[in-house]
Amino acid sequence: MADHAPEGSVAADPAGRPVSLAGRALERVRNEAGGSGGPALGVYAGVVAAVALALAGLVGVLLHQPWLFPSLGPTIMVIAETPQQPSAHPRNVFVGHVVAVAAGWLALLVTGLLHAPSTVQAGLDGRRVAAAVIALVLTVVVLQLLRTPHAPAGATTLIVGLGILKSPGELAVIVLSVVLVTVVASGANIITAVRQKGVTDAPGARRERVRAGGGGRSDRE
Repeated sequence: MADHAPEGSVAADPAGRPVSLAGRALERVRNEAGGSGGPALGVYAGVVAAVALALAGLVGVLLHQPWLFPSLGPTIMVIAETPQQPSAHPRNVFVGHVVAVAAGWLALLVTGLLHAPSTVQAGLDGRRVAAAVIALVLTVVVLQLLRTPHAPAGATTLIVGLGILKSPGELAVIVLSVVLVTVVASGANIITAVRQKGVTDAPGARRERVRAGGGGRSDRE
């Protein structure tokens, strides 16, 4: 007969230790994060997103700088909703947005739009379309060469390539804001053990463990 906990009692883990309500909730979040998602992961990701975005916004208000911009949204969602995917790795997030900023700035430079009004102010023309295309293509190619995919970086490079944020100070703010939300969201994943592997591993180290173990679960921590 299955061993069920009496009604009203506290559930226990296989070792007999009591499991709190919060512990059961986090375990459900971990299970959903490793599968196809679900309501528990949605609540967790929503809380993480609210905290990370609110902190970035507060810094922006205090410093009177644009610490909130569109690509922060998908960045936080990737980290919190798909924590075990490569694109959610803190390294990929940081490298992705740095490459995106550089590619967008270079696109403005080669098209002669570095000191021109933004597309929002001046509208689209051939050069602005070219700048957007150059920025996105460079970002995609470089991130694949570096093996650090992070799709939200595509939004960042268009923000820069379209001239919406392009001054040195604004570009620095983009990177700093990304660092802030990444620390908050990835920190939450580490503390709650939602992301249980690959948090600090280098790609080469993971591949070495896979080869040494013959594949399978050799990279599980």
